[in-house]
Amino acid sequence: MDRYRLRYLNSIEKLNCVYCEYANGVISYVQEIAGRTEQNWCPIKHAMRLKMMHSRYQFFIDYGDAEQYRKRLEEVRNAFEDIKKEK
Repeated sequence: MDRYRLRYLNSIEKLNCVYCEYANGVISYVQEIAGRTEQNWCPIKHAMRLKMMHSRYQFFIDYGDAEQYRKRLEEVRNAFEDIKKEK
């Protein structure tokens, strides 16, 4: 959180920024948890294109591809190497 440091904001605006940054952080955190949970339980892409996708969606199996689902389910459920590399 860094916007509260902007000198041109008054106290109320700074407080609003702190609240917004906190709320957006919580939402991002929950979205990441939900994405990882979905990757484990049901890693299948949706039939319709999504407006917004979480960071794990790229690893999911295409909708309707039963053969790939059976072949790659365990692989996709355990595909977290990219996260491990970040640490």
